[in-house]
Amino acid sequence: MKNTTLGILGGGQLGSLLASAAKKIGIKTIIFCDDINAPAQKFSDDFIFSEYHNQKKINEFIKKVDIVTFEFENIPYETLNIINKNRKVLPSPQINQIIQNRLKEKNLINSLGIKTTSYASVKNINDLNFNSKLLPGILKTCTLGYDGKGQFKINSIKDISSTNINFENQYILEKLVDLKKEISIIITRFGENSYEIYEPIENLHENQILKYSKIPADVNEKIIDTSKKWAKLISEELKYIGTLCVEYFIDKKDNLYVNEIAPRVHNSGHLTINSHNISQFENHVRAVCNLEKKNTIKLFNAQMINLIGDDILKYRNKKINKNEFFYDYYKKDIKINRKMGHLTKLINL
Repeated sequence: MKNTTLGILGGGQLGSLLASAAKKIGIKTIIFCDDINAPAQKFSDDFIFSEYHNQKKINEFIKKVDIVTFEFENIPYETLNIINKNRKVLPSPQINQIIQNRLKEKNLINSLGIKTTSYASVKNINDLNFNSKLLPGILKTCTLGYDGKGQFKINSIKDISSTNINFENQYILEKLVDLKKEISIIITRFGENSYEIYEPIENLHENQILKYSKIPADVNEKIIDTSKKWAKLISEELKYIGTLCVEYFIDKKDNLYVNEIAPRVHNSGHLTINSHNISQFENHVRAVCNLEKKNTIKLFNAQMINLIGDDILKYRNKKINKNEFFYDYYKKDIKINRKMGHLTKLINL
C-alpha cells in the first residue's frame, strides 16, 4: 500500500530499526510507547508517549495510522485487541495470547509434531516434587520475563529453598538440554505458503543474554533443512504475517529442539541489515504493509556482537573498520545487562 502510515507499538531498538527500514521504502511511521525517552522516536515521523492502557491516546494513535505492528510481544493483549477492531494489527493479537504464555507455546509446538525439551506445568511446590525427573531444569514464569528474567536454574529439589519463587505466578519447568549450540531461524511470512527465510544463525549467550551471532551457522544439512521446515510449519499454523524468529537448541547428539518463538523481528537477525539485500526489518514492513515480496539474497557472511552495558562506551569513540557497521541504540541510561548497541562485521562469501 502506497502512502501508508505504519504504527509501531514499542520504542526500543527494534522499533528504531523498523522505523529506519520503513523510511528506506517510503513508509511513514508513528511510535507509540510508554517511555518518554524511547530511542525509536529519533527515527520515526511521529511519536506518542503514553501508557498502553490510555484509551484517549490509543484513539489518537488509531486516527493517525493505517496499519499497526509491535516491536515486542508483551504489549498488553487488551491494547492490541482494541486497536485491531479499528486498524489491522499484524501479526494478529491472537498469536500473542499463545506466545505470551510459555506453556501454551510449548503445547502448540508439540501439537505440530515438533520437538521441544521435556516440560511440565508448575503451580506449587508439589508439582515440582512430582516432576523431579525433569531436573536439572529451568523453572520459568509462564508469562513475561526475557533475557533470563523470571528464570531459575534448579539442579535438585533442595535448590528450591534458596530461590525466591513466588507461586502466585504460574511456572513451566523445562528439562535442561545437554547443549552443543543454539541457532535461530528468521522467517517472514507474506501469506499462505509465501515466505522469505534466512539461513540458520548461530548464537552464543552470556548470562542468558545474546552476545554473538554469526552466519553461516556451523551445522549440518539435516539441521539446516529441519530448522527451516519447522519455522515454516509454525508460521503457517499461526497464519502469521510479518517476521518471526524460532530459537532452537542443538544437543551433543545433534538432536534439534525448538526453545521458543519470538513473534517479531529478533536480535539475532540484526546482521541481516548488512549481510542481505533485504533485512528482517524491511521484510517485516513489506509483509505487514502488503507490499511486494522481493527475493532475499545473502551478499556477505557476517558476525554480530551485542554491545551490552558499558561495552557501548568504547565503541562510541572507536575507529570502525571498512567492513564493520556500528549501531548505537541511543538509550538514555547505560545499565548492566542492557542492550545498548551492536556491531556487525561482514565477511566475503
